[in-house]
Parts: sequence; structure tokens; C-alpha cells
Amino acid sequence: MTSRGASADAAVVVKIGGSTMGSGDTSLADCAALRATGRQVVVVHGGGAAVTDWQARLGVEAEWVDGLRTTTAEALEVVTAVLCGSINKNLVRGLRAAGAPAAGISGVDGGTIRSPKSARLGYVGEAPCCDPSLLHALLAAGQMPVVAPVGIAEDGSTALNVNADSAAGAIAAALRAEQLIMLTDVAGVLDGDGCLIERLDGGTERRLRESDAIAGGMLPKLAAGRAAQCAGAAVRIVDGRIAGAVQAAAAGGAAGTVLI
Repeated sequence: MTSRGASADAAVVVKIGGSTMGSGDTSLADCAALRATGRQVVVVHGGGAAVTDWQARLGVEAEWVDGLRTTTAEALEVVTAVLCGSINKNLVRGLRAAGAPAAGISGVDGGTIRSPKSARLGYVGEAPCCDPSLLHALLAAGQMPVVAPVGIAEDGSTALNVNADSAAGAIAAALRAEQLIMLTDVAGVLDGDGCLIERLDGGTERRLRESDAIAGGMLPKLAAGRAAQCAGAAVRIVDGRIAGAVQAAAAGGAAGTVLI
């Protein structure tokens, strides 16, 4: 544990992705168990696969640029309904069933996540920042916030689709979280040969980016992790399909990649 100890400000932000939520997944039970030890836990979730599925059902095409989803006005309606609706409420229900006092919000609520509207991706918040006021209020009330990554434009004119990793990084930075645990569906950050990198420094990360060994969805994950790290968080990227991954990562003992 860091020097912040177990104070009320020593939050653990856990980013959960839909791709990790398999039949043997223990992420929700892990988060509830971590909360039961007295830790402040904030869950940020994705759900891109479910959004893509619903877009296909509705005939709305999904496109990607540098690991980020482009979003039209029509697609934003699907994103908002799926992320803020079914996924968020199912996670809240699952966490409450596991004994955690979960409360679901989106980044729109309380202006928690704000961003300029992207010029290249449409209704997307590429550079999110977090106002943690509502999160602090929920934590002070004994609740576990569960945040859907839909934010609001800086001018308040529209909701915006925000990459869940980027949202988690912004939230961890604003809360000055003790830890950011990012769950994924691979072992961690892999090198060009597919081998796990257990400790990733900035220089190695730059070389792997330049060689395209790091690409796609890992790009926003690492950018978000570095933002949280700059604010003082210990950041670990772990395989969320492994039972007990969240609790092990919070204790510093999980496999995966630690950003250094």
C-alpha cells in the first residue's frame, strides 16, 4: 500500500470491460470484497461489444480510428441507451447482489466527465476531464459509484461517447486515486513477440508504439494509465478473465503489467 494508507481518499478505480465478463468472471465479487475491507472503490465500465451488437441490429455501422469508436448522432443514441441503460444497471444489480452498495451514474450526471467534442470522431470526447464532486458525495455517503462512460460536451450542448479507459484515467487522476486497475482480455501489455511485459517504462512503451507492437485498444488504455500515474496512482493492467484478478491486483500480487 502507498503512503496514502487506507484513508477515505485512498480510492481504487477499477475499469471493467465487457470482454472480460465471462461465465467464470469474479470481477464484481472482487470489487464487493475489496469494498468490504474498507477500501473506497469506483467502478468504470465499458461495453463496446454490446454497443457494436446493437448497432448491427439497428443497421448503424461501427467504425474505429486508433482504437477509438467514431460516433454519429444516430450512433450516440445507441451508445447512451446501451452503456447508461442495460449495461450500467446490470452491473449495479450484480454488485448489489454481491453485497456492495453500488450506485450507477453516467459521466453526464453532475458534469462528472466533460470533454471538447472531437473534430475527427464525431460525438466523442477524446480529451475527458473529471469533476469528482458527485463521486466524492457518493463515496462519502457509503456508496460505490459505477460510472458509464458517456460524458457531456464542454458547452453542455450534447452528450459524448467517451472511451472507457480514458474515462477511468480521468476519474483516477481527479480523485487522486491510490490505484487504477484496468481489466482486459489479454495477459497485459505484450511485446512484439507476444510475451508479457511485467513492468513497462515510458521508453519501452514509445519503442513498442513506434514498431506498432502496441496498437488498437491498448493505445487509449496506456494513455489513460499514464494520466492517472502522473496524478499519483499506481497503475496495473491485468487479465480480468482470471478469478480474483481485482483483489490480487489491489494487493500488488497479480500478474499483468505495472506502469513504471
